[in-house]
Amino acid sequence: MNPLQAATFGCCSVFQVAGRWGRCLLLMAVCSIHAVFAFDINQASEAELDSLKGMGPTLSAKVLKARAQAPFQTWQDLMQRVSGMGTVKAKQFSEQGLTVQGQAWVRKP
Repeated sequence: MNPLQAATFGCCSVFQVAGRWGRCLLLMAVCSIHAVFAFDINQASEAELDSLKGMGPTLSAKVLKARAQAPFQTWQDLMQRVSGMGTVKAKQFSEQGLTVQGQAWVRKP
């Protein structure tokens, strides 16, 4: 193999590897963006709660009142202690980045 063929071969290999790494980095960036926008219900301010589509001031006040008694341990705990918070709202808020103890909502089978 002459030097030109070796350089071309090496260059292609570099681009192929860079392509794989590029896809990996893109995936990591997308995951990081989601993490940046995620916030936990036990630390969220009233303004952050109100920013969730579908939350509203009445529901956020209920969340803050229940949270003042004790932090929410699970999504199930949140839904039991806050009237108006059901599976539809839990899924909706989780999709917007809300977590409970760092966990996204997952419907139990």
